Amino acid sequence: MYLINFVFLLVFVLVSVGFFTLLERKVLGYIQLRKGPNKVGYMGLLQPFSDGMKLFMKEQFFPMNSNYLIYMICPMLSLLQSLLLWILFPFYINCLDFKLGLVFFLCCSSLGVYGLMICGWSSNSLYSMLGCIRSVSQAISYEVSLSLILLCFFILIDSYNFMGFFLLKSSVWFMFISVPIFLSWISCCMAESNRTPFDFSEGESELVSGFNIEYGGGGFALLFISEYSSIIFLCLLTCLIFLYSNLSSYIFYIELIFICFLFIWVRGTLPRYRYDKLMYLAWKCYLPLSLNYLIIFIFVKTLCFYHFFL
Repeated sequence: MYLINFVFLLVFVLVSVGFFTLLERKVLGYIQLRKGPNKVGYMGLLQPFSDGMKLFMKEQFFPMNSNYLIYMICPMLSLLQSLLLWILFPFYINCLDFKLGLVFFLCCSSLGVYGLMICGWSSNSLYSMLGCIRSVSQAISYEVSLSLILLCFFILIDSYNFMGFFLLKSSVWFMFISVPIFLSWISCCMAESNRTPFDFSEGESELVSGFNIEYGGGGFALLFISEYSSIIFLCLLTCLIFLYSNLSSYIFYIELIFICFLFIWVRGTLPRYRYDKLMYLAWKCYLPLSLNYLIIFIFVKTLCFYHFFL
């Protein structure tokens, strides 16, 4: 049953990535006063499948100076890392109940940077190497704030298990008790998943395509799927922690779609940051904010314990 469960989850994640790209192209089209995909199938609904077929059927090429084996394996490792995160999805039945789900999430999300780094290094191109150096520094910077923000809420629920948020159901929405930290969490998620306005590892305007410049066809498709599945998981995590977290309700999934839409909306409206401002934001703004909130939440938790035992 575990195997059947995970196969179904894998299929639905891959399908959702396809339709997320369709949603993104449609929304960006309307933001920029154009149509977006509308030819393949009814209103362009089959466009993701035709794009996937086109990418996987294209000829695979090998740059002359690249490290062939690592160059070929790296996209598969990136996809595996992003799909590993989905093990944490809180099922009703047949789930792997992680007592230390937070630790597993931090370990898996920190592995994501290795995929970008090895892709950039193995391509043996100046542009891809610059992209991977940027992505390493960016991911390390924002992971610190991301983990501290997560720790705040896990201290409140008194567990490291993601099912703790699900068990609260609709009794509390953490977004309303900490609006600033919710906004900084959204921003850190965008930086962690290399989304606009923090897409410096790709940097099309100055790095052509960044770390994935030498990839085409199937390799590019695998990198693309891994990036988008990580984005969808981070959106799901946002809903689980900050918003209504009852998985049996349609409201949860409507919230999930809205958070995904928010990522696209930001991409369509904001320009890319300057790199020094990105680092300033991580170390001088988000890190002090998350540390202060961590101290406040520990203080609140201590007061609650003190009141309870009295």
